[in-house]
Amino acid sequence: MNIAIALIGLGFLILVHEAGHFFASLAVGLRPRRFYVGFPPAVLRFKRGGIEYGVGAVPLGGFVSIPGMHRPIPHDAERRFTRAVSEAPALAGPFDRVRRGLDGEDPHAALPAIDEFEEALRARKVSRDALGSAEKGLTELRDGLGPDAYWKAPTWKRLVAIVAGPGANIVLAIVLLTALYMTSAGKVIPVVATVSADSPAEEIGLRPGDRVLAVDGSKIETAKDIPDRISESGGNEIVVLVRRDGEEVTLGPAAPEAVDGRYRLGFALKGVGLGPVDAFGQSLRVTGLVTVEIVKSLGRLAVGEGREDIASPIGITQVSSDAVERGAESYLMVLALISLSLALLNLLPLLPLDGGHILFALLEGARGRIVRREVYERVSVIGLAVVLLLFFIGVSNDIGRLS
Repeated sequence: MNIAIALIGLGFLILVHEAGHFFASLAVGLRPRRFYVGFPPAVLRFKRGGIEYGVGAVPLGGFVSIPGMHRPIPHDAERRFTRAVSEAPALAGPFDRVRRGLDGEDPHAALPAIDEFEEALRARKVSRDALGSAEKGLTELRDGLGPDAYWKAPTWKRLVAIVAGPGANIVLAIVLLTALYMTSAGKVIPVVATVSADSPAEEIGLRPGDRVLAVDGSKIETAKDIPDRISESGGNEIVVLVRRDGEEVTLGPAAPEAVDGRYRLGFALKGVGLGPVDAFGQSLRVTGLVTVEIVKSLGRLAVGEGREDIASPIGITQVSSDAVERGAESYLMVLALISLSLALLNLLPLLPLDGGHILFALLEGARGRIVRREVYERVSVIGLAVVLLLFFIGVSNDIGRLS
């Protein structure tokens, strides 16, 4: 059950990312053609306002189809029309005119030839597969040459549509963190919230609701003093002074146990919420700190270090599942950090990631003309190779950890 909740959470983060692209594209006039919750095959779909909305059978994430991500080239026609032309040779003439039009200085010159090809296609008998491929090609070419094609849009519109994806994940992370800091995660106070079973704290009779006044004779000024005093014991027996029902009670002695390099008695302190302004400020501070750490980790990878820090979806799911087991607060905190990580990784300047599209949009805006499709494809191969390499390193790390 925990793993299922973790997977749903990861799918939700991807859906938020795609929704950012979708609504931003709509806002700037780059009207998407499809918006799916989940991945095909579709179990439900309908059209409204020229946009196909659907629910995919694979319930993880979603996707958005923005028209004309690249300028159409002859290869696009060849890929979709070749089978129909081979079955109906009379289509060869219109097909050749489509290719020549797309290969010219102004690809819009191909539009009359596209109409001609479609008319000739309707008059010929071809197989269902050939017809389906050709019809899809006609739609793609018209989308790519339409007024709302992405590649033709001003640089600022392209940037808005692309940045909105990772931006939505960053906003979600801040919203989740703010909500957490407005509740129990805001400020820790020196009051016991929970006591772990079979722990030294349980053995000496520590109870939820006890206010810790002193640890081994050292007066407690702030909640932060408590774990510090316990860890400073070095594992030697200590006593704890608490206020319970208006009376001071001395508990112990008990020997703290070593956990993750620190000595602990086995209890958690209570948290109280911050005000909206303070909670928002704290969420921004944490977002900034995590961003710096992620950037540092990526920098270490660039010089061949920090390989063990990489995780794949397997490891991320395991961490999320563990957080679910610890409670809703822990899970939402992890979900916020994963959302932030997803945004930052997508901003890497590599195609096909969002960061790569941002880089090329800026480059084309500065040059005043688009980059040739061949360059996009070669750079995408390099970017995809890097992403796959990181994925396989993450998988190997996660398998090692699970083993």
